[in-house]
Amino acid sequence: MNCESDKSIPPIQHRRQRLAHWIILVCFFLTASLRSLDSSAAEIRSGTEDDLTLLPFEELIRVKVTTVSKKPEKLFESASAIYVITGDEIRRSGYVTIAEALRLAPGMQVARLGSSEWAISARGFAGLYANKLLVLVDGRSVYTPLNSGVHWDTVDTLLEDVDRIEVVRGPGGTLWGANAVNGVVNIITKTAKETQGIYAEAGGGTFERAFAGFRYGGKKEEVFYRLYANYFDRAEFDMANGDSGEDDWQKLQGGFRLDWESSIENLFTLQGDIYHGTVNDLNVETDLWGGNLLGRWTHDFSLEAQSTLQVYYDRFVRDHFALLEIQTLDVDLQHRFAWGERQEIILGAGYRLIDDSLEATALGRHTPEERTMHLPSAFIQDEITLVPDLLRLTVGTKLEHHYFSGFEIQPNLRLLWTPHEKHSVWAAVSRAVRTPSRSEHDVRSDFGFVPGPTNTIYAADMHGRVDSEDVIAYELGYRIQPLPELSFDLATFYNVYDHFATFEPGTPFMESTNLVVPFEVRNKAFGETYGAELAARWHAMEWWQLDASYTFLQIQLHAPKSREVTAEFAERESPHHQLALRSAMNFPRHIQLDTIFRYVDSLPGFNVPSYITIDLRLAWQPSPNWEVSLVGQNLLEDGHREFGDVATVRQSASEVPRGFYGKLTCRF
Repeated sequence: MNCESDKSIPPIQHRRQRLAHWIILVCFFLTASLRSLDSSAAEIRSGTEDDLTLLPFEELIRVKVTTVSKKPEKLFESASAIYVITGDEIRRSGYVTIAEALRLAPGMQVARLGSSEWAISARGFAGLYANKLLVLVDGRSVYTPLNSGVHWDTVDTLLEDVDRIEVVRGPGGTLWGANAVNGVVNIITKTAKETQGIYAEAGGGTFERAFAGFRYGGKKEEVFYRLYANYFDRAEFDMANGDSGEDDWQKLQGGFRLDWESSIENLFTLQGDIYHGTVNDLNVETDLWGGNLLGRWTHDFSLEAQSTLQVYYDRFVRDHFALLEIQTLDVDLQHRFAWGERQEIILGAGYRLIDDSLEATALGRHTPEERTMHLPSAFIQDEITLVPDLLRLTVGTKLEHHYFSGFEIQPNLRLLWTPHEKHSVWAAVSRAVRTPSRSEHDVRSDFGFVPGPTNTIYAADMHGRVDSEDVIAYELGYRIQPLPELSFDLATFYNVYDHFATFEPGTPFMESTNLVVPFEVRNKAFGETYGAELAARWHAMEWWQLDASYTFLQIQLHAPKSREVTAEFAERESPHHQLALRSAMNFPRHIQLDTIFRYVDSLPGFNVPSYITIDLRLAWQPSPNWEVSLVGQNLLEDGHREFGDVATVRQSASEVPRGFYGKLTCRF
């Protein structure tokens, strides 16, 4: 943004005025749209489906998930380490971002680097761009091919419209493809039919300076629809040395969804989002904007046969020193059918086209600056019932061709044993790969300069010599419900990594009058990780529920042939132990009290000590249509560090602050 047009207005105030204008325009658009739509839809109450926390406990553990097998199946009978974060759990947590909501899942490392930056991963190897976690929003991948990871400041929606987040720890490459190495996060929003009527929210506080959201859902003949818009303004973090991080940010996003049930056999979905935001980093302003459009057609041939065609387009633009633009077109077709009485087969094919444009800067350039990549893929999975209601075997594999690394094969084998309706044991062996990113293949970036009689330049100088990283994962899990109000879910794993990426010095060369010392990504490390994840849920009273989780993780990397001094540091950059306890209480007069306690072990690699946090939320519903809530976060101390980044330009790490905010919501 150019703030020089009115020098009498401070830059931040000027940005807020422009964002306020955006909000007014969006509200005008929504109001005009509502007048042209069927007014009778306003009578339909939102939240037609009961919150999962209100269901009997015996039904809760039978909640169905889709991420593990690309079909609905009971969570209790899923042969994978999967955890479901429900929309009601997100609401009661007091978290206001999807990134924060992932703290509710065991086995996830969620650390905040700054106001708009997170390091998130499953089973280790977190970082600003954690490259071993695949993230999906309604089946649309938000994993960036530029630097392998997720731009969490763009992963957003109205949280009220999130039905659930399915978090799978462990490889998911057989169905979801490359980069689902340590896990898959699938953010699933509610259907338009489930979001009828009007919903509005507004609030603000110390760090969450201001936020607002609005959604309207209605029906026109067989078509259910919704429109939404949300906005937030978040304050900057403070540094550990007391200085301001100057990293405040603001963002406005809007979107829609249409669900057309043309017949019993056919369902058409069309949805899209558009956003614009401003992110600061040490007072360097970054503009980000983009949007997506997704269409899906589902046809049921019978109860045992279904086909799905999904197409989406995504555009991502970030202007930080230089303009970066990535456009993605993805087509995915899959078919599920029964073969005989004991087999169910899912097969599919996909094609993804990625087109990017990366402007050069004084610090670095990509060669070429524009590249178009084609990624075809196909998969097949067979679920075999060996013994009815007792033993089930799932085998499958995915084959895809990556632009940089060629053909990749990602098979898996999963076995489920259910000796009793309240016991299930599962085991799995899987292979997954993390393919090279654009920035690991053809980038030149100067990161160091030493003046002298002959100037020395230290540069990341990539020449396409990096291969895919791969993992062979062995998993074993056990679920038990010893009492109607108590359940346990234990997952253990042992992962073997090979061709782990390292940053190696090359042969120096002269460039004009400068000596260039090049570094490039190679695959000279290997190692293993192992650990366990335990989740427990206890309905202590009819009005009181407790959720607890514990995670243990051990990482061991080896790089005897590497010259990178930090090649084995990853084992010091993930917590060995994490513990979380959540309490949800419902009191008379429609009062709710929610508490979240978290302990995270130290990160010696970043000199980050262990820390404990407590969050509180107090809510009151004076009527079914209104809710007032007060939230306090990180209440035990003024601020604490959660992560560090060796690539950061900051002289002092940011601290996550203590924060308070109030929120008002209404539904009609």
